[in-house]
Amino acid sequence: MPRIEFYVLSSTDAEGRLRAACQLALKAWSAGLPVFVRGSDEVQCGKLDELLWTFKAERFVPHDLHHEAPLSPVVLGIDEVPSAEQGVLINLGSSLSPHVERFSRIIEIVNQQPELLDACRENFRTYRQRGYDPQRVEL
Repeated sequence: MPRIEFYVLSSTDAEGRLRAACQLALKAWSAGLPVFVRGSDEVQCGKLDELLWTFKAERFVPHDLHHEAPLSPVVLGIDEVPSAEQGVLINLGSSLSPHVERFSRIIEIVNQQPELLDACRENFRTYRQRGYDPQRVEL
């Protein structure tokens, strides 16, 4: 059963969610885990792709969009089936991934935007209804 954590940011800044996703992807990849970052749409995946090149000048995070290289250490996608199992899912979408069971760890990144808060609360409830024990982590 995957470990599920909701990382809660104190701001409403959408860019802050993307930066947090990049930092968490770097940390998981550095620990040797495959990472799938699930964006809300192709535009957000494109922003993540660019940000992963620039957010840490001294570190390179090997990444690709799923349709370009699904076996990259860090994969950016939406609802594609991840090629690697038992890795980390960083979910920036507003709903649960259809592939929850393929991951050993799931991180949902929440900020204080009202619509996102509502969606993430619903995700939290859904995880509990499915028998998971999601945890809240304040950032």
